[in-house]
Amino acid sequence: MRAFALSDPCGTLGDMSELRPEHIIRPAAVADAEAIAGVHIRSWQSAYRDLLPADYLAGLDLPARSQWWRGQLEHPDWGTTWVATIEDAVVGFLSIGPSRDEDADTRTLEIYSVYLEPELIGSGVARDLMRTALAEVPARSTVTLWTATENERGRHFYRRHGFSPDGTERTEDIGGTELPEVRYRRG
Repeated sequence: MRAFALSDPCGTLGDMSELRPEHIIRPAAVADAEAIAGVHIRSWQSAYRDLLPADYLAGLDLPARSQWWRGQLEHPDWGTTWVATIEDAVVGFLSIGPSRDEDADTRTLEIYSVYLEPELIGSGVARDLMRTALAEVPARSTVTLWTATENERGRHFYRRHGFSPDGTERTEDIGGTELPEVRYRRG
């Protein structure tokens, strides 16, 4: 991530000598697959380091994940992926589409993933991805998402965007580890 120095002729910035360039939110293109996969892997390695085995996280494979993302992006009827870019580099993404839950009706959408370069957490990029995706949700639709029960930072982020736990829980086997998850709902 590149930062740039800002001129401060009036001395009003104090100790703040670098600012991040502005980010842009746009629909993902197939050409973004490898960059999305890289963000996905780095984000998992940071966010799940205390929840999943280190060898599993270290073994996340960029070519395989890139191929998976290419397949997703080649089928827009499977959902929509938004990317956040800074100076044309993908730094985050959010993917949303029809809910995969058995108890969902046809108007229920699911946020499949929202990930960000770890150093950008708290920068407002994820907030803007979420706002952009939610602005496209049809009226009277419900949006759900699943998050690790122990992901307090994520749970707080989802609550700030109008989601709340709906009482549904599941356990996912990831890398040989049982990861408890809770579903959040909005609308």
